[in-house]
Amino acid sequence: MTRGPVAEVDLSAIAHNLHTIRKIVKDRPVIAVVKADAYGHGAIEVSKKLLEEGISYLAVAFTGEAKELRNAGINVPIIVLFDRAEIKDFFDLQLIPVISNTETALSLSNEAKKRAAIIKVHIKIDTGMGRLGLNGHDVFKEIITISKMPYIEIEGLLSHFSEADLSDRSFANQQLERFNAVRESISKKIKRKIFSHIANSAAVLTFEESHLDAVRPGIMLYGYSPIKSMERRAKSRESEKNKPQAIDLIPAMTIKNRLLYIRNVPSGTPVSYGRTFITKRQSRIGVLAIGYADGYSRLFSNKAEVLVRGKRAPIVGRVCMDLTMIDLTDIEEARENDEVVIIGQQGDEKITADELADKANTISYEILTSLGNRSRRIYVENH
Repeated sequence: MTRGPVAEVDLSAIAHNLHTIRKIVKDRPVIAVVKADAYGHGAIEVSKKLLEEGISYLAVAFTGEAKELRNAGINVPIIVLFDRAEIKDFFDLQLIPVISNTETALSLSNEAKKRAAIIKVHIKIDTGMGRLGLNGHDVFKEIITISKMPYIEIEGLLSHFSEADLSDRSFANQQLERFNAVRESISKKIKRKIFSHIANSAAVLTFEESHLDAVRPGIMLYGYSPIKSMERRAKSRESEKNKPQAIDLIPAMTIKNRLLYIRNVPSGTPVSYGRTFITKRQSRIGVLAIGYADGYSRLFSNKAEVLVRGKRAPIVGRVCMDLTMIDLTDIEEARENDEVVIIGQQGDEKITADELADKANTISYEILTSLGNRSRRIYVENH
């Protein structure tokens, strides 16, 4: 048999989620973030679907990701958020580099001069993320220095929120104020407006003032809100203005597996490594062909559930490298080779990446990238 789970990716859900974003941001350009293989959904197929829907830009982390998209015939503008190593790739593949320091800008300028070709760049400003970008008191001077470099054209400015998903938005407000101050000063100096973007998925939902010239959503495209328990968070806000907007998102990924074996065992039988689960009754134990090598975290041991015949079956014992055990005692109709849903809906029951994230004390992003990138993907259009 083929190893591990299957990730069923619904491309029509991706399109639906894009339309939802466009309604929220009043048809501003959307820079679709497809880094990390589109959060585990498959960057090539997802990007092709986004192209059909008229996407304005794509954004990736590194030039290697952009190269895969170009090789697949994807010609939309691609912003490379982090990479600085392969300078020639930006020219050969017609990519848009994000500049976080003057050294990278100078390297690009020198290469552009050799080719006698102007390269358009976006400048990143560190407004409080503390990761990448120009920062300190000399940001304005550094940007002006870059703007004067031969063959460099500053097309855009960007930054990144560190906590736009929190009910207390005071720091996000500070970040936006810092960003706006720089972009206004630069626009006055060079006497033209600069294409500016800072809003991630959380800001798309909760921070309309940050939408600016374009938005840069990631997780929303794949059907998830970056804000946990939005209704609970909304109740804690003092201002009605700051309540998150009602959203209509469809999770695009379903993770499926098959029941490999069913074993009948007596009461008192230990299951898996370390005997962390011992049956308290005569039990039916199912064995799934999925484990932590497939992205199904060991943290799900004795915590998570899966769906079998439309019912929830608990994980019992420790998740192994290749196998995971479930308790089927209360699902008498279950049979070997039955379909098992790890993430998704079966009958009236549903398990989401958010639910699994809560079990593992992490975020849905990690669940999707871990399982999606290690599963065999198939593509459908269900909605």
